[in-house]
Amino acid sequence: MSLNLVRLLIFAKAPQAGRAKTRLIPALGAQGAAELARQMLRHTLREALTAQIGPVELCMSPAPHDLAWRGVAVPRAVQRSAQGGGDLGERMARAVLRVTTQRRQSVLLMGTDCPGLTAARLTEAAEQLQAHDAVLVPAFDGGYVLMGLKTPCPALFTQMRWSTPTVALETLRRMAALQLRVWQAPPLHDIDEPADLVHLHTACYGAQFLKSNGPLAPVLID
Repeated sequence: MSLNLVRLLIFAKAPQAGRAKTRLIPALGAQGAAELARQMLRHTLREALTAQIGPVELCMSPAPHDLAWRGVAVPRAVQRSAQGGGDLGERMARAVLRVTTQRRQSVLLMGTDCPGLTAARLTEAAEQLQAHDAVLVPAFDGGYVLMGLKTPCPALFTQMRWSTPTVALETLRRMAALQLRVWQAPPLHDIDEPADLVHLHTACYGAQFLKSNGPLAPVLID
């Protein structure tokens, strides 16, 4: 398998105030949380394109032509699709099925919440997927920030207790039950809770947050 058969599939919500990164609203305010979501989306797309390991697809919620995406810049090189209905597991399983069967490509499935998923780490994951059946990059909170697959593997997505600290361990258990050869990377931080904001100072896009008397005020450096 050559690296150009690996599709980077990025799941993202529209960065709307009050709907994006809602667990960060107590720290950043609704507008600040939405602006951070916008910056992390831009950073993720930039790193995915820089990696040059295959097509980059943004799988969007709501659908690409929804007004919620108005004003959100998506590079022309990025393909667009709709996540569709169902819970997170159903949406991810459907996307992986489409890529691995209809397009006959391996897939790296990721979100936009992990600034540490740099182009170099994406390239490493794609290379490891050539020699393994699956790759997994866990998150420090017990979830995962990237999964790579060559086949649909719907059992990895059904009846999963998402947003719990056992998601990565349960996913690895299911992979073992399927007798998949798995490469696992060291864990990375994702940005979901106010306590996670301390990890933004190492992000490649240089997002920094300064405390004020009120909510944290974002200072975004492109």
